[in-house]
Amino acid sequence: EIFATGMLTKGKYLRQFEERLAEYLGVKHAVCVSSCTLGLALTYQGLGLGRFGGAQHKDVVIVPSFTFMATVHPLVWLNAMPVFVDIDPHTWNIDPARVEEAITPRTTGIVAVHNFGNPADVEALEEIAQRHNLRLVFDAAHGFGTLYQGRPVGEFGDAEVFSATPTKLLVAGEGGVVATNDDGLADHIRAGREYGNDGHYGSDFAGLNARMPEFNAILGIRSLEMLEENAERRNAVVKRFRERLERLPGLTFQRIRPGDRCSYKDLSVLVDEGEFGLTRDQLAQALQAENIDTRKYHDPPVHTHQAYRYLAERYQGRLPVTNWVAPRSLSLPVYSHMDEATVDHICAAVETIHAHRDQVGATVATSET
Repeated sequence: EIFATGMLTKGKYLRQFEERLAEYLGVKHAVCVSSCTLGLALTYQGLGLGRFGGAQHKDVVIVPSFTFMATVHPLVWLNAMPVFVDIDPHTWNIDPARVEEAITPRTTGIVAVHNFGNPADVEALEEIAQRHNLRLVFDAAHGFGTLYQGRPVGEFGDAEVFSATPTKLLVAGEGGVVATNDDGLADHIRAGREYGNDGHYGSDFAGLNARMPEFNAILGIRSLEMLEENAERRNAVVKRFRERLERLPGLTFQRIRPGDRCSYKDLSVLVDEGEFGLTRDQLAQALQAENIDTRKYHDPPVHTHQAYRYLAERYQGRLPVTNWVAPRSLSLPVYSHMDEATVDHICAAVETIHAHRDQVGATVATSET
């Protein structure tokens, strides 16, 4: 139909997708964009983060460093100053106590992340933001399928920004969604994804080309229909992983608070060499030898990236939890329709590697030299 009509973008399927998303998330507005990154950029811009521009008058925005780089980059594009704070050692989300400590008169906003689909401490962060009159944005890239105290994330803070890329539970091929109850911000995102066009080939502000094509919206509509089933299935898969692997010393799973549901966009564990007998990298290499692929997400943490080298001295020794978690975090394979046999195969491989850790460690050391 879309090829027959030539309506490849800005059509009825985009409107339909946005309406269904808003209903699912329980928000007034769900605005689709071409990527989560551009959704964050337009959201930060619409909320006035980084609006001052002068080197001596940059907005200061508090962010975690244990996150994907796209959380932080748009702040720099807008000439804001990211201030990195530490994460909670159990949930691996931004620590509200560290946020409180970092607030200064120059602070204008807080950006929190639902890391791996584990909802951040929404109540504590909203209380801090309201008390200090700060903007609050949730990078919810991993957040579809996540529940905070039984409610889908999306309605919290000033806005929540989702990703719909192929690694997420909601898949639109490529794309993102800005969810908000702020009418003015929603209008800004809609105009901003069209260059800031005022409708007469002028521009009210410097926007972007961030439109979501109809094809992606159609894919997203179908994916949304399966979302709840997939989220429940992933939680069942992870439950089986945990029943097997939590018995091993030195493997720690992310803590999910009672009443919350993690989307498990990723299933990450911490590998403590002292207790497990192997480093994270040694375990990953041994699993690769068994044709089991793993990922080392958020390592290195953003504050150590070359792009932020000008801040390196400031954070020397300042983020102890982040610096401990990042080199020990390993994401095991997980997907919505993983069968029990596959789960058991991966668990058996980890158990065998641990049982033969001395031999594996020696073999890996030999291969590295």
